[in-house]
Amino acid sequence: MQEIRASQDELYQQAAREYGAALGRLAYAYEADADRRRDLVQEIHFAVWRSLLNFDGRCSLRTWVYRVAHNVATSHVIRQRRRSAMTFLTLEEAEAEAPHEYVEVSADRERARARLLALIQRLEPIDRQLMLAYLDGMEAEEISEITGLTSANVWTKIHRIKNVLSRRFRAGGHDGR
Repeated sequence: MQEIRASQDELYQQAAREYGAALGRLAYAYEADADRRRDLVQEIHFAVWRSLLNFDGRCSLRTWVYRVAHNVATSHVIRQRRRSAMTFLTLEEAEAEAPHEYVEVSADRERARARLLALIQRLEPIDRQLMLAYLDGMEAEEISEITGLTSANVWTKIHRIKNVLSRRFRAGGHDGR
């Protein structure tokens, strides 16, 4: 049992080292409130550590970590959705939403990143999950393993989401019409 625990701890240390920053970005995209985001990051790390007892190597460690992290983050969003009245947007709604949040386009990199993440936060959880995995450099096959969608469906949805986000971003949050 102690040997299994050591292996679990070693795998977790490797995962935290290699994917810790990505897990932080994922939490940032799923949770806007800083305190709840810190809790979410801790919850993700604990779930990853706990899940590594069952890691059998049939997929990459990266895929495993992302799958666990996205499942935890999605559960977090569902819990928050129950607690709040905030509504999430389908792609069509995000595309057609009336302007109200981002009036001014800024060249400032941090502000641009925050704006992009804010747009991503408004997407339905599955669309958010696809974009975050894509932005972290994952291939369609890896994203497919995490989400259960086909690779072709993953690329189709990512292409649509990118178009919607690009139009909204260029319009400063407006739908561009």
